[in-house]
Amino acid sequence: MSVPALAFSKKALIRLGLTTSEIIHYQLSPEELVQDTIRIGEGVLNDTGALVIKTGEFTGRSPKDKFIVKDEMTEKTIHWNDFNIAIEPRYFDIIYKEIVNYLNQLPELWVRECYACADPRYRLNIRVINEKPWNNLFAYNMFLRPTEEELEKFEPEWHVISAPGLKLNPQKCGTRQHNAAVVSFKHKTILIAGSGYTGETKKGIFTILNYILPQEKNVLSMHCSANMGKDGDTAIFFGLSGTGKTTLSADPNRKLIGDDEHGWTGDNIFNFEGGCYAKTIGLTEEKEPEIYNAIRPGALAENVTFFPGTNTINFEDGSITENTRVSYPLDYISNSLEPSVGKLPKNIFFLTCDAFGVLPPISKLTPGQAMYQFISGYTAKVAGTEAGVTEPKPTFSACFGAPFLPLHPGKYAQMLGDKMRENKVNVWMINTGWTGGPYGVGKRMKLKFTRAMITAALEGKLHNIEFDFHPVFGMAVPKECPGVPSQVLDPRNTWADKNDYDEKAKYLAGLFIKNFEKYKDGVSAEVIGAAPDIS
Repeated sequence: MSVPALAFSKKALIRLGLTTSEIIHYQLSPEELVQDTIRIGEGVLNDTGALVIKTGEFTGRSPKDKFIVKDEMTEKTIHWNDFNIAIEPRYFDIIYKEIVNYLNQLPELWVRECYACADPRYRLNIRVINEKPWNNLFAYNMFLRPTEEELEKFEPEWHVISAPGLKLNPQKCGTRQHNAAVVSFKHKTILIAGSGYTGETKKGIFTILNYILPQEKNVLSMHCSANMGKDGDTAIFFGLSGTGKTTLSADPNRKLIGDDEHGWTGDNIFNFEGGCYAKTIGLTEEKEPEIYNAIRPGALAENVTFFPGTNTINFEDGSITENTRVSYPLDYISNSLEPSVGKLPKNIFFLTCDAFGVLPPISKLTPGQAMYQFISGYTAKVAGTEAGVTEPKPTFSACFGAPFLPLHPGKYAQMLGDKMRENKVNVWMINTGWTGGPYGVGKRMKLKFTRAMITAALEGKLHNIEFDFHPVFGMAVPKECPGVPSQVLDPRNTWADKNDYDEKAKYLAGLFIKNFEKYKDGVSAEVIGAAPDIS
């Protein structure tokens, strides 16, 4: 980077209180960041040239240690709950000083200019300041990258300051333990201390966009993947981890807009990010060729291990964590859309892995049902995934992304409902989970059937099909679908004991109703009326 730009960077750091680090690495290339990581002994290359690092104590987000400063700006706008945890402004000031003092003792820092939001109307400029070069590489991979010309006039709106090596004093800093991620909307700053997990940076920016865009820009922010067909028809895929969001949106016949975070405006769908952050546990070239082949020079693999005596990653090994990850720029995916902006959606898919075997493999939702299911954000963990889990365990995460939503879920659901009506979007629920019985009795829905159902919906082949209505959940279930045996479509018919199915359906419906109690005060009568019927 040129000397004037570097001098500008140092002046900007001095204004933040960062005054004594001898070397400021400004806007380094991925190759330089890889070299720096290897130089300080914190990474190695695998046999395909990707950088492999360990994130330390934390190999995932720490949601109980993520705080939002409660001040005059946020007191009445944030939906305070177990994910949006308040911290007093004075503690933000203390933590800020602790981080600055810590970073000022280090001989070198890594600084990067980047931005979020592929639609230039909503662009958010970000300056990331890192203790570690591999955290800076993550920012390069995951955020959008300014041109040389844009850098000359770059002014950050937000700062992310990351100090993984700093252990906070909880009593002094008002935190739960020695690590914290703290968001201040007043200071437009995210502070990360005590955790090297790279996803804290990504989800911190996602959190602020989920606050800013719906309130200030009338843009619906979404935790989803999206792709676009040859005719410009965009599809959106919502789903929690393990439901098939990445797999089903990676369609070789469609362009990938993005795999995780998007905005829905009055005239388009746009990606917030410039990269992908994919899970790698169990990764194979056969199942996920695009992700597998993206693990190459410039990619950052986290917390994976090698086969003994080699630099070949053992993707089956979860001994460090089941949450092994890789980040890479979006253009590492061969069919990615550039720029990552698509047309308005025609179809939305809610993906759930229902391990109870109750929900239909495909069903069509009314706007009220769509908002109800959106707020519910349901999937289920199977037995054996956690100690003590002997039967399917339901998981509800509002709007398929509760930990990152600062506003009441009803706000996002109402915006979704309004946009669905305005654009006459079809909304489908896809059960990628079990059929013929719950986990342990039935079997997992075949991927080829799921792909056939989604393709039929995308190509309009279900428009003139006759539908039945589910007796408990109320959604419309097609009686036939190209490429799918008709007996698969009605979940009740796949169970040997129909009475068992009825009982399990009512049981699951009861869980939905109980979960929804906490949202009833913030949603419309139409949404409340879309609850399952267990009478």
